[in-house]
Amino acid sequence: MTVAYINRIGTAVPPHDVHSAYVNFIRGALPEGKARKVFERMAGRAGIEHRYSVLHQDGLVEADAPPGGFFRRGAYPGTAARMRVYEREAPGLADQAIKKLDLNDEAVRITHLIVASCTGFVAPGLDQIVAKRLGLRPDLLRTMVGFMGCSAAVPALRIAQATILADPQARVLVVNLELCTLHLQETDDVQTALSFLLFGDGCAAALVTADPTGLALGDFKTTLIPKSEEMITWHVGDHGFVMYLSGQVPSKITSALREDLGGLMQGEGTRSIDLWAVHGGGRTVLDAVESGLRLAPECLGTSRSVLRDHGNMSSATIMFALSRILLQSGEGEKRGFAMAFGPGMVAETFRFTRLH
Repeated sequence: MTVAYINRIGTAVPPHDVHSAYVNFIRGALPEGKARKVFERMAGRAGIEHRYSVLHQDGLVEADAPPGGFFRRGAYPGTAARMRVYEREAPGLADQAIKKLDLNDEAVRITHLIVASCTGFVAPGLDQIVAKRLGLRPDLLRTMVGFMGCSAAVPALRIAQATILADPQARVLVVNLELCTLHLQETDDVQTALSFLLFGDGCAAALVTADPTGLALGDFKTTLIPKSEEMITWHVGDHGFVMYLSGQVPSKITSALREDLGGLMQGEGTRSIDLWAVHGGGRTVLDAVESGLRLAPECLGTSRSVLRDHGNMSSATIMFALSRILLQSGEGEKRGFAMAFGPGMVAETFRFTRLH
């Protein structure tokens, strides 16, 4: 029986660590008193130490600062300006992640390219740009997965798996690239400001084939959580893409997992799972998964380390967790479970087995 495997994963982030700068910049936009104190307290508990951006931290400026800042109080850039940065910066970041796959002469054997990205639009698309820069074959079959939010990596891998099952000779390159920091919104609302605290930029590239090495992909499952449509939304606005993240998301995740809505765990207990790759949407999201599935604290250690080191990179985040799992040492096969949440509210999951 044919099985699809993630053979290798390469990851990359931009050079600018902007987390501290963002915290200071946003703190200054909030009114003094309770709002600012709440933000400072929650920032300290976020479980994030670093977030990276294609924008230098010097692009965060006060209203009376000298010209040149990208995010200037009272004059945030429009969507067109943000998309120009996406078009300029996204291809280079993709190059960095793909280079870590060490494809070399193997690049000419790539038959399919799947690109997932929800933080930018350009045509010709990022798929065509990547294919040209990498020198991929002209009859390459391309697929774009767009605007599905933080869960988009899972449908991208599902398409890759279906491709391999249909043609075991296929070789699929999957790229997840997000420039979340382009979409900072000017606000004096604490909840909105806290959502900006989470996001960073990043890219992951994965090679998926029928070669039996790496992570064997198992069953995929999608579940829409009832009465949650408005809890995570993502709209194109005049000043970038506008995300809404309800404070009720963690509790909704906890209750859905405890009820095992849609049979996400397929009747199996969590004790059968050795490895967990959960999208680090935020500390409270990981806490909700841990509580909902009644997991031991160490189960989500990999996911928490990705959140700590990079923040929430939308669709790329779960791939960073899988990359770390792939590199972990250990003898024998280990069973794994991956999970990500996106607008809808949807839970995207799949099982995998790490080979050694």
